[in-house]
Amino acid sequence: MRIAISECVKTFPANETYLLSRQILRSSRSVTANITEGYGRYHYKENIQFCRQARGSLYETLDHLICAYDEGYIKHETFAKLKSEIDICLKLLNGYIYWLKLAQNHHH
Repeated sequence: MRIAISECVKTFPANETYLLSRQILRSSRSVTANITEGYGRYHYKENIQFCRQARGSLYETLDHLICAYDEGYIKHETFAKLKSEIDICLKLLNGYIYWLKLAQNHHH
């Protein structure tokens, strides 16, 4: 998803380079950064919190993509493909959070 978004923002108008383009790149990169940081904490509670932050970044990325679509910077097909990828990421992340909660409760 990150690579697809990086490629997508290259087509945005130059005046969006430091606005919407940067916001989308930042939020999309924040997803995996938060998941990685949470995994590195080795504590379920902290890992879950970082995964929740990653989930928030996914929703933020989606909102930025909606703005880009509304402004006509991306075509419907591109938006639909990226939204589908975000939906898959959300399902996987929610499943991981659920598993972490179960594991946390099992170890207490």
